[in-house]
Amino acid sequence: MHQINKKIFPTAIRRVILLLAFLAFFLAPLQSLYAQEMEIRDFIVTNSSTDLLLFFTISNAFTPEIEEGIHNGIPVTFTFFVELSAIRKGWVDREEVSLSFDHSLAYDTLKEEYHITSSANSMQLSITKSLKEAKSLMAEVNGFKVYPLSRLVADAEYSLRVKARLAKKTLPLFFNYLVPFGSFWDFDTDWYETEFRY
Repeated sequence: MHQINKKIFPTAIRRVILLLAFLAFFLAPLQSLYAQEMEIRDFIVTNSSTDLLLFFTISNAFTPEIEEGIHNGIPVTFTFFVELSAIRKGWVDREEVSLSFDHSLAYDTLKEEYHITSSANSMQLSITKSLKEAKSLMAEVNGFKVYPLSRLVADAEYSLRVKARLAKKTLPLFFNYLVPFGSFWDFDTDWYETEFRY
């Protein structure tokens, strides 16, 4: 039976700890900076004849590292959170509905195609050869049905807020070692909120 060299073992552990501390110290500010840059823009609340509709875009969501990961076959997902509340002056607002839906992007390395799926309203599939178009499809929400107009009260005030999260899909454990930038794939935008009177 081999014996562990007691002098080498603690030294190796110290080196690993120092390396992890170094990475955390220098890379954490980059993650914070990037998280602050990703934001919701072009936010519009309107309605059809039957439903309250939501439009918005996510900006600054794709770094070169994330694009490289996508081209290496790592799928990514935007999860969108939508909350509608009735504003009650002098009292706690009443939540009408809380929803979430996903936009997912995967790259087919053999066909060199981007596959985008959406769970908004009904599952949709788009296929494109263009990374620019794929990113646009991922980042845009067009006409998401938030709530039936029949359930809104006339002349009442409402608050609608939205948040987005970018994350890589769950991968086999070994991918975490192959993709060192994987920890930079989990970002939330701030809540974006608007008030309106129906």
